[in-house]
Amino acid sequence: MDPAARARELKELLEYHNYRYYVLDSPEISDTEWDKLFRELVEIEAAHPELKTPDSPTLTIGAPPVEGFPPAPHLVPMLSLDNAFGEDELRAFDERVRKGLGKSEIEYYAEYKFDGASISLIYDDGVLVRAATRGNGVVGEEITSNARTVRGIPLRLRGAVAGVVEIRGEVVMLKEVFAEINRKRIARGDQPFANPRNAAAGGLRQLDSALTAARKLNFFAYAQGAGPALAGSQSRLLERLKELGFAVRPEARICRGADELWGFVDATHRQRPTLPFGIDGVVAKVNSFVEQEELGFTARGPRWAIAVKFPAEEAFTLLRDVIWQVGRTGSITPVADLEPVQVGGVTVSRATLHNFGDLTRKDVRIGDTVIVRRAGDVIPEVVGALLEKRPADARVVEEPTQCPACATPVHREPDDAVAKCPNKHCPAQIVEKMVHFVGRGALDIEGLGPKQIERFIELGYLQDLPSIFQLPLHEKEIAEQEGFGEISAAKLVRSIEASKHPTLDRFLVGIGIPQVGVSTAKDLAQEFRSLEGLANATLERLVQVRDIGERTAAEIVEFFQEEENIEMLRAFQDLGVAPIEPEARAGNLFEGQTIVFTGSLESFKREQAEEFVRSQGGTPAGSVSKKTSFVVAGPGAGSKLQKAQELGVPVYDEQQFLEMLPEGSL
Repeated sequence: MDPAARARELKELLEYHNYRYYVLDSPEISDTEWDKLFRELVEIEAAHPELKTPDSPTLTIGAPPVEGFPPAPHLVPMLSLDNAFGEDELRAFDERVRKGLGKSEIEYYAEYKFDGASISLIYDDGVLVRAATRGNGVVGEEITSNARTVRGIPLRLRGAVAGVVEIRGEVVMLKEVFAEINRKRIARGDQPFANPRNAAAGGLRQLDSALTAARKLNFFAYAQGAGPALAGSQSRLLERLKELGFAVRPEARICRGADELWGFVDATHRQRPTLPFGIDGVVAKVNSFVEQEELGFTARGPRWAIAVKFPAEEAFTLLRDVIWQVGRTGSITPVADLEPVQVGGVTVSRATLHNFGDLTRKDVRIGDTVIVRRAGDVIPEVVGALLEKRPADARVVEEPTQCPACATPVHREPDDAVAKCPNKHCPAQIVEKMVHFVGRGALDIEGLGPKQIERFIELGYLQDLPSIFQLPLHEKEIAEQEGFGEISAAKLVRSIEASKHPTLDRFLVGIGIPQVGVSTAKDLAQEFRSLEGLANATLERLVQVRDIGERTAAEIVEFFQEEENIEMLRAFQDLGVAPIEPEARAGNLFEGQTIVFTGSLESFKREQAEEFVRSQGGTPAGSVSKKTSFVVAGPGAGSKLQKAQELGVPVYDEQQFLEMLPEGSL
């Protein structure tokens, strides 16, 4: 047979059997037979590269590695859903919907709320041309090569769909796949993944799509974004998506009224532990798209849908000990050392106890059987103790009088819940300060994590923050350390050298000025322009800066007056570390004005508009108040628009805002 004809035949066969396996869950051939067909297509495409098309099933094994993920603006924003916690809040949502539509009973469509990573898929004339992560809801990252490796994502739609259409859904890792991958990682000596959600999200952001393919991810479709409507209701849409080749879950169903809807939520909650993948709730949507359109949107998301979140999963286990942890500011907090236990699909052996006051209030003792919960299904915490199971020898936890890392007497201010170690040379604080300094929110030095920092301190390579920039002098010795090598050591050196010129705001975050977080650092950088300008600022001048009170201003002044910090900044300078000053303001069009953007904006990205407002002397804000100069409202504007109208704040639409600007500004 002609190679081109055989390639077409094989592609059609593989697409058909993929559909039977992943969508219909009714395979017609064995895995061995499928593999034989697949290998034959691989061989034909290797001999005739011109026959490899963008929808070839062979792309599911990965493509050549990429250098990064370009930004991918969404055709329609991927909005969040409001949450309901419990039956009362669900019924309140139903009441709002009934009132909004003027009906006594609503037909809903109830679906699983998958615990994974949301993505957007764009098809052009039926062929997958782009995939993107959710990102901030307006702009994501393009991950097309990686998405092609995910099961349940057709590379070509089954059926004629002309033009551009966008499909949305969730990428998840099945529990059995997660367990197997972690077994292999532990056997290799690698750190196991924390949970299936993180493993799935991380898999989508691999620069080498072959690594994504190795994670055996699955995709479940649940919505349409841009493009001509595929159906007139949510229930029919999922049927249509299945016909087009997408994997959808069969458990979703129509519920008439709040009683049926809550019944589905309750039943799903009980079934949750038996499901092959993670879910953290149920999504309820008004089924009719006409009624969805009538209800519209708030600034955050649709009025016609809600996510009913399940209670955080809990488990019982033994509290073996309480470990006192020292943070970068000297705060000493208790951490529970637990008998390992599965909570929400994750093995937990450590959990937060927040602070000594919280520990005392809960009357938790060493030896107790305690209740462990993953707060928000993420952070493990000890909820309390089962007093009826308390053994006679359970030990009351005493707050330390000395720092567990350096033995310095601890100190607690009368109004503080947390005791602190006052020793600024405390080794634990030094480690945490370095971890913070090299982290993503600050200088973002790749390859330098907590374990590496602790090891380099032991070896004498690190003593303080400036010494991080002297690590390149030890490149040869680092290459000989376990876990390193010449390539990784050289990569670390390049990352350190590249971080010598951070933006001023990131540098301010990194050096750890008390009370100065990301937002405050941006304001300070924009106001004072340089490190020297900020260092010389007076208390009176600082309190004039937006959102900076007297306490923060005093902390900043004190920081730059301390001799130790002066020496640190001088050492940075000697090592060639020079923060980049922010770009000068382009004008004063919005000088002294506070502007709020709300709703969906079509001509420009919200971040882009806010940055332009800053460059023109204005202040973009996230909420409306009497101090707001005006609001720019797009489609779907909700509570912020309503508040602006109540307060008499001027409201402009997108076009009116653009008319204020010099041509070509945005």
